[in-house]
Amino acid sequence: MQLGRIIGKVWASVKNPGLTGQRLLIVQPVKADLAPGGKCLICTDSTGAGAGELIYWVRGKEASFPFTPDEVASDATVVGIVDELNLGKRSLGER
Repeated sequence: MQLGRIIGKVWASVKNPGLTGQRLLIVQPVKADLAPGGKCLICTDSTGAGAGELIYWVRGKEASFPFTPDEVASDATVVGIVDELNLGKRSLGER
């Protein structure tokens, strides 16, 4: 799992039928200090996350697991919303 921040949404009028009804979000990966860390990507959403929220996401085969038994064509999926991030003695509250 990796950390990221929701920075936008994608609307697609034509898409794979398995994506019908799925929300597509633009995710900016972030480092442990919450600074941007890599190229943005499009993720399916299994959580209802909104703009600006800190999330964790997965890629690869695991990206389709939250939608089982449906078959969703996804390389990356948001699987959780971060309430608080604790790095040793340092705590980065989010909500």
